[in-house]
Amino acid sequence: MIKHIVFWKLKDQAEGADRAANALKMKALLDSCADLVPGIVKFEAALAQPGLEATYDVVLYSEFADRAALDAYQEHPSHVAIKPFIGAVREARQCMDYEV
Repeated sequence: MIKHIVFWKLKDQAEGADRAANALKMKALLDSCADLVPGIVKFEAALAQPGLEATYDVVLYSEFADRAALDAYQEHPSHVAIKPFIGAVREARQCMDYEV
C-alpha cells in the first residue's frame, strides 16, 4: 500500500477570490477525484479548522493499493485538469509518499 499525503498553503488572494473561497473550491475539486481509478483505498481532503493547530490550509490524505494505482491517479485526465487551478492558488506545497 502507498500512502500519499499532500499539504497546500494558499495565497491570500488568487483567481479573483480570497483564501477561504479558494480552499473550499480546491476541496470540492479534490473530492471529485476520490473515485477516479481502481485501487484508491482511502481519499480524504480536509481544510484547516479554527481552534485546531494547522500550518497549511488544505490537506489530502490518500491510500492506494499499489504504485500502479497511484500512478494511474496522477495521470488521470480529471486529476490533471484540476492542477492549473491548484497551481494558481497555492503559495506552498508539501508532499510525501510512502509504502507500508
